[in-house]
Amino acid sequence: MRKQSLPHIMYLSLFFAVFCFVGCKKNVAAAPPAPLPVEPTAAPPPPAPTITLRAAPAAINRGQSTSLEWEAKNATSVRIQPDVGNVQLQGSRPVTPASSVTYTATATGPGGSVSDTARVTVRIPAAAAPAPRPEPRTEARLSMDEMFRQNVQTIYFDFDKSDVRYDQVPRLEANSSWLKGHRGIKFRIEGHCDERGSEEYNLALGDRRANRVKEFLVKEGVDSSSINTISYGEERPVCREATEDCYQRNRRAAFVLIPAS
Repeated sequence: MRKQSLPHIMYLSLFFAVFCFVGCKKNVAAAPPAPLPVEPTAAPPPPAPTITLRAAPAAINRGQSTSLEWEAKNATSVRIQPDVGNVQLQGSRPVTPASSVTYTATATGPGGSVSDTARVTVRIPAAAAPAPRPEPRTEARLSMDEMFRQNVQTIYFDFDKSDVRYDQVPRLEANSSWLKGHRGIKFRIEGHCDERGSEEYNLALGDRRANRVKEFLVKEGVDSSSINTISYGEERPVCREATEDCYQRNRRAAFVLIPAS
């Protein structure tokens, strides 16, 4: 037999080695597909605000006061119109409208705004017949006391303020009209405060309130010599509850008739 050449043998060996390497190579599993991106969950919308407003009582006579009461939820601010302005989310406020009016409370928050209304009917009484003139001096004095209490109304103030509020102007105008029609009587204006603040501060605040009311009456034509003023600060409250309604009733300028000497 003819011997094979060395190059031929090397070529066959190399071919065989390549064949074995290719045939014995393990199959590699394909990589799993990448997961799909997860869509972020949308945040729920903020809840819509709610508000309730009512007036108690809903019908008053001219010169009387009623109380606005409200409560708001899911809100950041509350405004009541007309004349009241921005208030807390829950509370009450005395008002003295001169004529029938519809109050609107609007609550605003991240979820929008919403309103509620309360109607206050102001009755205008018929003019009262003049009281008969009593003969005895004691009866005349009692009659004047009663007339003074019925016609000269208390004036109320905002917290830590001595300026006359817009809604109290009709009251003061009615007071000045009656006082100018009864010249010769003397009276005292008493300044009062709620319990918050020091005794010294409230005495000074009550004095400013009494004198602001006096200044208003004098500008309207009331004789300044018929008016005395005094401050009682927080010493003579009309109520003692720690509520805004009670605080409001104590922030006042009251009128007291001075007996004739």
